Amino acid sequence: MKGAIVDPGGDLDHILDVVEKQGVEIEKILITHGHLDHAGGTFELREKLGVPVEGPHEADKFWIDQLPDNCAKYGFPPSYPFTPERWLDDGDTVTIGNEVLEVVHCPGHTPGHVVFISRKHKVAMVGDVLFQGSIGRTDFPMGNHDDLINSIRNKLWPYGDDISFIPGHGNMSTFGVERQMNPFVADLNFG
Repeated sequence: MKGAIVDPGGDLDHILDVVEKQGVEIEKILITHGHLDHAGGTFELREKLGVPVEGPHEADKFWIDQLPDNCAKYGFPPSYPFTPERWLDDGDTVTIGNEVLEVVHCPGHTPGHVVFISRKHKVAMVGDVLFQGSIGRTDFPMGNHDDLINSIRNKLWPYGDDISFIPGHGNMSTFGVERQMNPFVADLNFG
């Protein structure tokens, strides 16, 4: 019953209520990328729980440093920048209890975006890289459409069609379904 909280953008009372009801002991906070809706609650949550933060890749430091301004600009609760105890790189692993997650650096939505994958459970936490029927936006500063497409097709697809993924927004899907149906990254579009 050990766990991690992934991308606490806000609603910390709700998150902690679910954790308490499930009886999970939180060991760490994992961050896929530095956008405020995924990292805005990190500083406060780390203070409350006293657990380390791992991720994202250091290329997203500029996003994390802008959290106070971006939260104020977009009407989110106040937030503070944070420095994770561990920046993550492609090929790193993260351990939660007895579980090991592989870290895949997937730039494009942001330059430092990472994805967490459990081969054992055939599940990935993809943040805003991939969605059911869509992909992450690339019109934010340092976003890059070509990098995002390459990240999905060259770094995620090799894990196999049977990987289910939990996106940062919306419904779950599988890599296989998206390879067939997603208009942005379907194999049909890339001959």
